[in-house]
Amino acid sequence: MAKSKYLTAPIPSKKMPAGMPCILTTEASERFAFYGMSSILVVFMTRNLMGANGTLDLMAEEPAKAWFHWFISAVYFMPLIGAVISDVWLGKFKTIIWFSMVYCVGFIILALDHTRLGLIGGLALIAMASGIIKPCLSANVGDQFGASNKHLLTKFYGWFYFSINLGAAISMYKCPELLDKYGPAVGFGVPGVFMFVAMVSYWLGRYKLVHIPPAGKTGRRETLDKEVIGIRTLAKHWETIVTLVKLCIIFLFVSMFFALFYQSESAWVLQAGKMNLRWLGKNWLPAQMQAANPVLIMILIPLFSYIIYPVLNRLWTLTPLRKIGIGMFLTAASFLVPVWIEIQLERGFQPSIGWQVVAYIFLTAAEVMVSITALEFAYTQAPKKMKSLIQSINLLAISLGNAFTALVNAFIQNEDGTSKLPGASYYWFFVISMLVTAAIFIPVAMRYRVKEYIQDETSAESSA
Repeated sequence: MAKSKYLTAPIPSKKMPAGMPCILTTEASERFAFYGMSSILVVFMTRNLMGANGTLDLMAEEPAKAWFHWFISAVYFMPLIGAVISDVWLGKFKTIIWFSMVYCVGFIILALDHTRLGLIGGLALIAMASGIIKPCLSANVGDQFGASNKHLLTKFYGWFYFSINLGAAISMYKCPELLDKYGPAVGFGVPGVFMFVAMVSYWLGRYKLVHIPPAGKTGRRETLDKEVIGIRTLAKHWETIVTLVKLCIIFLFVSMFFALFYQSESAWVLQAGKMNLRWLGKNWLPAQMQAANPVLIMILIPLFSYIIYPVLNRLWTLTPLRKIGIGMFLTAASFLVPVWIEIQLERGFQPSIGWQVVAYIFLTAAEVMVSITALEFAYTQAPKKMKSLIQSINLLAISLGNAFTALVNAFIQNEDGTSKLPGASYYWFFVISMLVTAAIFIPVAMRYRVKEYIQDETSAESSA
């Protein structure tokens, strides 16, 4: 077999791997591109969308929200396909580079064609590329570390998560300004440039990064047999079947959290447009308040880890499922703020957009307790041979939650353009849905028997 021109295994070292700056730059730039685009998507559809004849062809609020949530649903369905493409055929590096090109083409279409046809084409390519790349880049971080420097992996994942939120915070603040001042060509074009930067940065690091070879035909058979269609094997292991079914039930409940969470990028943006946009001596754009979430997440993660969780643990043992349950109630509480805002709007008042920060505090706290906890729970509870499959199912919870929200917004549209759930009733629907979900989740969580499956260390040491 010909020797690869790239590294196929980590180099023994006590330092951070050489390719880490390229990965951080790629992740921050890609997240700038994605969140910059998604932050202005609903505004674009309701204010800037053009018809084929060159005149405005705007969407009403409900269809715009439905389009947005179908897009997010598609993004988080594609990791299932991306994991197979990467692990079996292309490998992580080629998968990321090739689909980054597709990603860039999607942005080009959005920047140049502002009709519904351009919207469909651009979003389809971005959803496919973003979703396929998602499991590859985060997993590629772990590939760079060997036994000599594995103690640095947790520290680097912290920087990795920081880069995600840094890119998101900047883009969610700046891209709405670009759309407002210069139109959709620049609004979508600038995130597209950042996606190109992400691709180039990753390509420039090709000789520093570790390229784990794809499994090929043998690996494909093993992957399908062990993780997808291994029904006959699973039939011999009743405990594994029960564990998988119980985990899927947990993620079904978690999907309702995501049905509410992603409305901060759709319904909350549309609501902000009706509020008093003067706050803290500045005139804000409706979509700019989304930047509160990534800023708050960088504040709340250490706050919860070092203060809130230890304090609560002294009063009541905080298991992962208890954290998720509390987070569900916090999610419902976050939607009570837009309920109050809608009531004020119906009474003829115009509340300050600063009130949305209160909602974001509750929602981001819920994100820490539900989303981040579910990610760790998915790994520890998954049987050793099913880790990647369960992580994909965890991402499918995001897809399912957004599909639910999209269906709700499609169903409540009246033929005359009005809504079956106008004003505060729309938000009350999701508050009640979340509270019912949380209430049912409590007895389910109480009956769940936690059993952790952690990988053995000996093989990692011997392969260094």
